[in-house]
Amino acid sequence: MISKKNLYDYTLILIAIGLTAIGFIMVISASMPIGQRLMEDPFYFAKRDILYIIFAFILSLIVIQISITTWEKYNFILLVISIVMLTIVLFTGNSINGASRWINIGIIKIQPSEFSKLALFCYISSYLNRNSNKIKIHFLNFIKPIYILIIMSVLLLLQPDFGAVIILIVTTFGILFLAGTRLTPFFIGIVMNIIFILGLIWFKPYRWRRITSFLNPWEDPFGSGYQLTQSLMAFGRGDIFGQGLGNSIQKLEFLPEAHTDFIFSILAEELGFIGVTFVLFMIFSLTYKAIKIGQNALTTNNLFSGYLACSIGIWFIFQSLLNIGGVSGILPTKGLTMPLISYGGSSLLVMSTAISLLLRIDFETRIKKKTGFNKEL
Repeated sequence: MISKKNLYDYTLILIAIGLTAIGFIMVISASMPIGQRLMEDPFYFAKRDILYIIFAFILSLIVIQISITTWEKYNFILLVISIVMLTIVLFTGNSINGASRWINIGIIKIQPSEFSKLALFCYISSYLNRNSNKIKIHFLNFIKPIYILIIMSVLLLLQPDFGAVIILIVTTFGILFLAGTRLTPFFIGIVMNIIFILGLIWFKPYRWRRITSFLNPWEDPFGSGYQLTQSLMAFGRGDIFGQGLGNSIQKLEFLPEAHTDFIFSILAEELGFIGVTFVLFMIFSLTYKAIKIGQNALTTNNLFSGYLACSIGIWFIFQSLLNIGGVSGILPTKGLTMPLISYGGSSLLVMSTAISLLLRIDFETRIKKKTGFNKEL
């Protein structure tokens, strides 16, 4: 008889809960000044964040009950829904800071770009499952998923959401590489995407200013380099042990988006090098778990599960690194949230769904290894 306590990766659950808890604490701390100014309630964003956490928990309980074969069966429907949502947001979406990325549904706002990541990775994982051998031989089979990637990238760029495009491109090519695609088309695709990205930067002045300000933010500390210089000040004030929880100066509306895209800067200022190191360790641990779960699924010939788990791992670590690199001045800022930590309902709900999928994949893989056969659970 199989013991139920051995069917779930409780370490993964604890890491996810830990990151979410840290995120909630930092949202409370970082959002108080802007909450007081905008809504005359310092806990406005904290209250909304706890509602999102409750919704995410309920959604996770539902997702973990759904078999992975169901996700594979309806992957194309998810893809179509995401493309429709990306199209709708261009015409009816709410514009914030010059970007139309949100669909307003009553008291909540949906960000289709977050949903599109999971939908695309489900589709590509299913495609690779069906064409695992063909993609290693025929160039056309390598190109087919790229068509979908291009369509979604164009829709995202029209919002514009350059950061989401980077995530989709890197994760897609990462999974294609893991699937064993031939190196020639793989490198051709990488070169084409580098040219494409450089073209997007070159022909959009604001993107070029963002690149140049990232290289030397102190050249224009009150203009294009303002946000980054304020973020770097937060990191500098953090030192080894930080200023203490709640004692950030930069969150007092010196640093824009302190509770969303730049929440890691406030974390660094209040918790210091020790806090940053601890959070980074948790992020890398979660990524390792995801890749390991994907590897185990692949060894049991569950290709869809394996590719999906690996894509979630690549997605999580790359988005985290882009966010951290952007706020610390190592990389240009991309307007990406810190997974499970930044304030944002869509990001939290989608990432919680992804974590639940990892748990379900791991659950089914353990069942298959213990029983010796695969069945829909």
